[in-house]
Amino acid sequence: MDGSFIDVWFSLKVSGRFSYHWERRHVDGCMFRHDNFPDTNWKIVSTFPKHYHNGSQDAVEESNIDDDPFVALRQFMDFARSHLASISK
Repeated sequence: MDGSFIDVWFSLKVSGRFSYHWERRHVDGCMFRHDNFPDTNWKIVSTFPKHYHNGSQDAVEESNIDDDPFVALRQFMDFARSHLASISK
């Protein structure tokens, strides 16, 4: 593959806290992450604290990923598969 990796994290201390992260910066300079860490930098996002880093740490927008962690994981993996398919054409 391309050496990128996906990291899935669920907090054991804070119920419901999550991060779905796809690290590609060493491949093409991009990273993608849905998380719900209440970073006050992203208070302007309508889905705060849930937000989406679309390509970089600073490119933040609404996260419409499901609140159910199992559904959300499937959505994130589907996104990664679709993205890989689109860039391999």
